Amino acid sequence: MNIVSEIFNNAKKEGRKFLLESEAKTVCTKYGIQVTNFKVAKNEAEAVKFAEKIGYPVVLKIVSPDIIHKSDVGGVIINLKNSKSVRNAYRQIVKNVRKRRTKARIVGILVQEMAPSSTEVIVGAIKDPQFGPALMFGLGGIFVEVLKDVTFRVAPIMEDEAREMIAEVKAYPLLKGYRNLPPADIDAIVQILLNTSKLVMEHQEIKEIDLNPIMVYEKGAKTVDARIILE
Repeated sequence: MNIVSEIFNNAKKEGRKFLLESEAKTVCTKYGIQVTNFKVAKNEAEAVKFAEKIGYPVVLKIVSPDIIHKSDVGGVIINLKNSKSVRNAYRQIVKNVRKRRTKARIVGILVQEMAPSSTEVIVGAIKDPQFGPALMFGLGGIFVEVLKDVTFRVAPIMEDEAREMIAEVKAYPLLKGYRNLPPADIDAIVQILLNTSKLVMEHQEIKEIDLNPIMVYEKGAKTVDARIILE
């Protein structure tokens, strides 16, 4: 059994409706979707060791099968630049979670690189009762939250459909480069859409995928947050 099937099977056995972020990012990596470097620490010393290996600045996030929205429980601290701040953040996150979700199980703390700011996009998938898996694309931030500037296609998709999706959003000119924004790597976005399409077609137990934000650079892209919801 490969690691991806093992992750899905373990989640099913445990009765979980979503993958841990570390699991979701491992699945993404196996499907060629590049993510920020990460490790799950079980204690403060490990968190510091992983942070120094990954390279500062880093982000710390709670890993719990009982918590899907980490920010709501004070489970995310960003821009940590040295070992002291990592230790303090580790303690603070555990304290926050213990206070706000007293019964939540804590698997560990995710230590991940803090991706440099760039053009943010979102790639998602949702299983439609009638049409099956459908892919979504949009620019991140205000474009998806307020303007709902997104486009959809029923999976599976081919390369030309992925390029059409990207070109259809109203904010597409920003991806071509605007003022102080460099042009984004469209080919990298296309590859993420194609790989996400393959993932949802090969794993029908997936109800929803949310890759948001994805930082897109002049060369390449990195998925900062990954969420996979199961049927």
